[in-house]
Amino acid sequence: MEGLLLEPTLYTVKGMAILDNDGHRILAKYYDPTVFPTSKEQRAFEKNLFNKTHRANAEIIMLDGLTCVYKSNVDLFFYVMGSSHENELILVSVLQCLYDSISLILRKNVEKRTVFENLEIVMLAMDEICDGGILLEADPASVVQRVALRTDDIPLGEQTVAQVLQSAKEQIKWTLLK
Repeated sequence: MEGLLLEPTLYTVKGMAILDNDGHRILAKYYDPTVFPTSKEQRAFEKNLFNKTHRANAEIIMLDGLTCVYKSNVDLFFYVMGSSHENELILVSVLQCLYDSISLILRKNVEKRTVFENLEIVMLAMDEICDGGILLEADPASVVQRVALRTDDIPLGEQTVAQVLQSAKEQIKWTLLK
C-alpha cells in the first residue's frame, strides 16, 4: 500500500455521547452503522470509553479505531467520536460547540438533573450540530438560536419581567385587534 490516500468526506463525526459520572448513557447518537451496529455494542464501547477516560486528564484518546475527544463537567462526560484519520481539531470544535450550546441552553447549569429536565432541547441541539455524521454547525450561538424556546413555552415563574411585559403587550394587542 504505497500510496494510500484517504478521500475527504463530509462524514466527519461517527458519534456523540453524554454519559453520567457512573458511565451510564444520558444521550448518545451514532452516525455510522458499520462502526457500532447494535445498541449492545454501543453500550459496551461507552463503558470501555468511560473506564479509560473518567480519571484521565487528557482530552483525546484513540479507542477501537476511533479518535475520541472528551470533556467533563460536574457529573457529566461529553464525547465526540470520529474515525482514526479524522482531524482532531474538527472533532474538538464539535465537542466545544456541543458543550457550549448545552451550557447556554441550560444557563450555565450543566449537570445531570438539568440535562434530563431539558432532554428534548439538548437532543435538538445535537441534531443542529451534526446530522447523519455531517457537521452542520460549530457556532454555539447559532445552535441555541435555532433551538430557542418561544417565550410562550416558558412557565410564567421562569420568565423575566421583560418577557412577561412583552407577552402581556402582545395579548392586549391581539384583544384590541379582534
